[in-house]
Amino acid sequence: MKMRNLLGFVSVLLFCTGVQADEFTLSSEAVPADSRLTDEYLFNGFGCSGDNVSPDLQWTPGPAGTQSYAVTVYDPDAPTGSGWWHWIVYDIPVDVTALSMGAGAVGGTSLPQGASHGPSDFGIHGFGGACPPEGHGDHRYVFTVFALKTDKLDVPDDATAALIGFMLNANALATAQFTATYGR
Repeated sequence: MKMRNLLGFVSVLLFCTGVQADEFTLSSEAVPADSRLTDEYLFNGFGCSGDNVSPDLQWTPGPAGTQSYAVTVYDPDAPTGSGWWHWIVYDIPVDVTALSMGAGAVGGTSLPQGASHGPSDFGIHGFGGACPPEGHGDHRYVFTVFALKTDKLDVPDDATAALIGFMLNANALATAQFTATYGR
């Protein structure tokens, strides 16, 4: 009887704290977690000469109540005081759990139907690869998928990365992420 009460208490505790029994994960075949980015995923500009291709991404289905997904790539080490947004994709339909390599092409033609690019800090609506300042050491590139409780983010077409980031966090049921690095 005591074990049953303990299990019931743990179940209530997990529910109240938002911890989930099913794990929400994000991965990439092209960019394993904790790996170093290769030339394919580097920006072409700002002194960098990469291919500027977004890597493939796959995630497990979000928790109950998930209505859409969003993906971001963010460099918290950029010497800006506010980091650097490399990629924002939102309004990804709930039945989509992967983005193919190159989905970040400017124009959005490679995105799932209904999904939209937000602005990167390079000033483009698409993927902007790694390009840290020379001699600044390795930067971390945090790839994140958000499971959202809304099917559409309520943001204007000209929304900033900060506004979209605010709305993602306000509507997140769960997030999953991994980090890769690059320096020059």
